[in-house]
Amino acid sequence: MQKEITKEKLEKYFKVSETAFEMVKRKIVSGRESDAKEIIDMAGNYISDARHFQDKKDFVNAFAALNYAHGWLDSGVRLGIFDVDDDKLFTVK
Repeated sequence: MQKEITKEKLEKYFKVSETAFEMVKRKIVSGRESDAKEIIDMAGNYISDARHFQDKKDFVNAFAALNYAHGWLDSGVRLGIFDVDDDKLFTVK
C-alpha cells in the first residue's frame, strides 16, 4: 500500500488530467456549450490549484485537486456534454 503521493505519481496524474482536459475542449456536443464551459472552467481552476499546491510541495492537496478536476471532466462525458469514447481516460457508457 502506498502511503504518500510521490512527485512521480503526481506528474503521472497531471499528464492524465491535462490530456483529458485538452480532449474534452475539442469534443463539445452541439447545444451543450454552456454546460461545457462551466465544466471546463471548473476543471481548469482545479488543475491550476493543483499546480499551485505542487509548487508549494503540497503533493497531497495537488493530487486531490487533480482528482476533482478529472471528476468534473468525467461527469461531463457521462452526462453527454462531451463526445468522447476513450475508456482509458473516462468512464464511458
